[in-house]
Amino acid sequence: MTHAFWETEVGELLRVRPGFRLSDVDPASTPGTGARKRAGFEELARAAQELRVLQEKLFAQSRLGARERLLVVLQAMDAAGKGGIVNHVFGQTEPYGLALTAFKAPTGEERAHDFLWRVERRVPEPGMIGVFDRSHYEDVLIQKVRGFAPPEEIERRYGAINDFETRITADGVRIVKIMLHVTPEEQAERLISRLDDPEKHWKYNPGDVDERLHWPAYMDAFQTAIERTHSETAPWYVVPANAKWYARVAVQRIVISELAKLSPHWPEPEFDVAAERQRVIDSLDLRWPE
Repeated sequence: MTHAFWETEVGELLRVRPGFRLSDVDPASTPGTGARKRAGFEELARAAQELRVLQEKLFAQSRLGARERLLVVLQAMDAAGKGGIVNHVFGQTEPYGLALTAFKAPTGEERAHDFLWRVERRVPEPGMIGVFDRSHYEDVLIQKVRGFAPPEEIERRYGAINDFETRITADGVRIVKIMLHVTPEEQAERLISRLDDPEKHWKYNPGDVDERLHWPAYMDAFQTAIERTHSETAPWYVVPANAKWYARVAVQRIVISELAKLSPHWPEPEFDVAAERQRVIDSLDLRWPE
């Protein structure tokens, strides 16, 4: 289904296909629309209700035993806009149906277990939309680029990730993996803007520059991770993200489309609606004791 803002279904354009090359994706492009920033803001607001209705149906049907849920994995280089996606896309959903996890460096307890241990604990419950701000993919990205794990362990992890995602998919989890793709020049502008604004100094991490120096290696690591873990049931989408407004509306539309594939519906009541309506009316005649 397309909308006036979209010239075609954007998810089909951004979904990884056989022969995918990350180097072929222009981070400054806006596939699927000829609209500009202001129209993007309007589309984001317009589609928010569409997203909320699907979310509420998903949550409602879980109350009667449905197992379906959605897991959105956000991966990107630093300052690529993950926080903006969380705020502007998922911030418009109902909080009772949203489970956000921002994975940081593993704790001592987490390091004592396999890398997927802490991730398993954050898989969304039935009826929920789970969002991973970074994820288990850090363990085949930064670990590979910086040599924190040996090559044979990285290879093992690709297989472990595929097994994990296959298993939770079979239990009703629909997985959507999104890479926000920016140019190094755009990232530099965003980092400098944080340094130029005292109110954003808290968002700046000197370590981001250290990682930035490994940009080509990170692009190679993303390419390999996408190739090794993309599947029909756990697809990757690469979203051009130099234009923040575009990344937000594109992710919103992808999430709406993936939720719709779950066909969430309002559950049938397990009570007599007419009888319960009459009981409510009758209760209007109640008189409290003096």
